[in-house]
Amino acid sequence: MMSKQSQKGGSQSTNLQADQMVVHMGIDEKRAREVFQEMNRQLRQDYTHEAFEIANARISEFEKSLMPKMEKVEGALEAFADPSFQLLLVDAQKTAASTERPADYDLLSELLVHRFQKSDNRIARAGISLAVEIVDKISDEALLGLTVAHAVNSFFPVAGDIDKGLDVLNDLFGKVIYGKLPVGHEWLDHLDILNTVRLNSFGSLKKVQQYYPENLPGYIDVGIEKGSENHVKALEILDANHLPRVLLIDHSLNSDYLRIPVSNRDQIDSIPLQKTILQEGSIVIVPVKLTGSQVEAINSIYNLYSQNDGVKQSNINSFMDEWKKRPNLNALKKWWDNIPLILTITSAGKVLAHSNAQRCDKNLPPMN
Repeated sequence: MMSKQSQKGGSQSTNLQADQMVVHMGIDEKRAREVFQEMNRQLRQDYTHEAFEIANARISEFEKSLMPKMEKVEGALEAFADPSFQLLLVDAQKTAASTERPADYDLLSELLVHRFQKSDNRIARAGISLAVEIVDKISDEALLGLTVAHAVNSFFPVAGDIDKGLDVLNDLFGKVIYGKLPVGHEWLDHLDILNTVRLNSFGSLKKVQQYYPENLPGYIDVGIEKGSENHVKALEILDANHLPRVLLIDHSLNSDYLRIPVSNRDQIDSIPLQKTILQEGSIVIVPVKLTGSQVEAINSIYNLYSQNDGVKQSNINSFMDEWKKRPNLNALKKWWDNIPLILTITSAGKVLAHSNAQRCDKNLPPMN
């Protein structure tokens, strides 16, 4: 599982509530395909006979990608009755007709599914509309770089185990790094022209060795020294709150310390407990949510962590040693650490990159 967060703190924008989309009920798969073709017929006058044959073949490939995805999302077919969705559909068909890149048909279909899911958010809709317009204009290498940069900014492991968390990241970047990563300035300038990023030549991006430890403090923080007074206090807190002592695990980056198995302290309230019950004559293990007092207790244990800067730096070094052992993460580090400018991904860039990432990895969470 992956969590999503931004490299920069603070809200960059305010969500605007749009009027709820008004649709006619009863749109089935057959009618949705008819609407698709009705929209497509509007494009005939834009092409010569020869060009239309090529365009129609490409739009047919887009339809093959779009319809199964819309059918899988509950209520999505109803979007075909919405005027604003129909207009976006026409724009997507125009883009599909203009591109010879097969992956773009999947990308456009992901964008339209996302458009349905964000139908009541005007900010998201604006970004999606812009993204649809540039799918056929963005180069392969720029799209790849944008997607990987978005993944760095957005996806983090929730596994409490450090090795498992790094393996999750390595698997993710093995999927989204599907080609040779771009270098130099040209791909960045191209993205800037398409309004998918904003570039800043003053300063530089945080290096991987700084960025990931800051975003995964649960892996890096020192923890509680074994056999110390704080270790005794932590066990007393666990016992007093009916929490299992196994919530304190060995710190894999330093065997002299123990830690709570979270990648980030904010995830403490989502730690699952297990309870054994008898159900229909069989013993069943069911998850149990932490109580408020138990969450407070675990947070108080986290407050007992040592603040030894030297040990923490040693943990960072060991963390990066483990990072480099994983080929996809090592490749990511070499690329990211050499990006020459600070890039901030725009709303259109985010939705385009996220849709492309979901095209590569179907298990990624939806965009917020």
